[in-house]
Amino acid sequence: MQYMPITASMFLIGETREQPMHVGGLQLFIPREGQTAGELADDMMDAFALATDIQSDFRKRPTKPFSLLGSVSWSYDDEIDFDYHVRRIALPKPGRVRELLHYVSLNHSTLLDRNKPMWEAHLIEGLADGRLALYTKIHHSVVDGVTALRILGRTLSADPEDRNGKAFWDAALKKKRPPKPKSGVAQQITGAISGVADVANQVVGMAPASARIALRAVTDPNYLSPTHGAPKTILDVPIGSARRFAAQQWETARLQAVAKALDITLNDVVLAMCGGALRNYLIEQDALPDAPLLAAVPVSMHTGDGKDGNAVSAILANLATDQPDPTKRLAQLTASTKASKEVIRGLSPLQALALGAANASSMAFMTIPGVVEFAPSQFNIIISNVPGPQHDLYWNGAQLDGLYPVSIPSSGCALNITITSAAKYMGFGLIGARAEVPSLQRLLTHLDTALGELEKVAEIT
Repeated sequence: MQYMPITASMFLIGETREQPMHVGGLQLFIPREGQTAGELADDMMDAFALATDIQSDFRKRPTKPFSLLGSVSWSYDDEIDFDYHVRRIALPKPGRVRELLHYVSLNHSTLLDRNKPMWEAHLIEGLADGRLALYTKIHHSVVDGVTALRILGRTLSADPEDRNGKAFWDAALKKKRPPKPKSGVAQQITGAISGVADVANQVVGMAPASARIALRAVTDPNYLSPTHGAPKTILDVPIGSARRFAAQQWETARLQAVAKALDITLNDVVLAMCGGALRNYLIEQDALPDAPLLAAVPVSMHTGDGKDGNAVSAILANLATDQPDPTKRLAQLTASTKASKEVIRGLSPLQALALGAANASSMAFMTIPGVVEFAPSQFNIIISNVPGPQHDLYWNGAQLDGLYPVSIPSSGCALNITITSAAKYMGFGLIGARAEVPSLQRLLTHLDTALGELEKVAEIT
């Protein structure tokens, strides 16, 4: 058994039938010249069958017994039932993207079995355009979005002639870390004491860091503290388990051109697109609140050491949806994100994680009956931007043609927008509670409109 960190256990504690806590991804592949989607699927299934040496993340499950307090350790299965974890299906005719998204919507609504390693892979044939789709889902207690992209990246190659495609769980793909230099007992003890001292110093620094954050909240109107509070909207409701998924991609160059022209970050452009789209969507639903929507924006805390797992904080951003003028809306949004980033940069890693937990603390109570209806919301939506590969990638010569994240809506936060870049495009994955977020696909049109507005602000023709 292995100890389970609280960052993993919290996703198990917060899971209910109405609120599955797995993340997923939808990848689309163009078969290489002379190959059909069925033949590409055969190649993938053959590679999957050969991958019997399995990475630890794909062998672990929560140790029994489960309780209201969750699990405290992992168990590891020596054998994997691949007939259960790997599914191959064909879409019904006419095999449009609509049928593909419907399939993902239905399967993302179902819980993963905690009695088995918590992941699935779905090979999906039958697309009329000849592409092959791969939908994967894995419990958020096992990985976060950054780790999921790392795992995917290990299976792909920048060389279209490479024919060594493997399964994403193949242990041979795990990056080998250089061995630590051997040290004497005295050095080991000194290192251990130094590590404990560093954590202790960060903990001791919590009080002054909290005081600085509280002072910033009082003196800077652009900074959103965990206690600021968001307006009530149609998104802040209890939800059922059914999901609807919508996805679309935009050329990264378009967003980068806006960012360069306005001297803002690419992530600010993404948030501005989402803010503009949400404003127009809520106007259509006759549900736009007077106060601006607030977004929780996850911030990766991975240090570049190659370690997988969960390491994420979060900031709060003002989407300025109350502002009809796109120029003023963007100014308010960027002022908000700048203030939040300045605060988090002044914190130690442990303190930043604690701030992120405070910014999202209301999520821990949303499954309690009555809380969503009466408790104030800290934010209205989660918007994540996870950088991906910046060049074309291939699996056995089949080109990756689309990469769309499939994340988690939750009680009190019925819509989640996650964005992933891949080669020349940024893929937006929108996942919402099916009954509570009507006409979700309309947001795709509004996102395109919002990008056009930003290009006008940047005077890009």
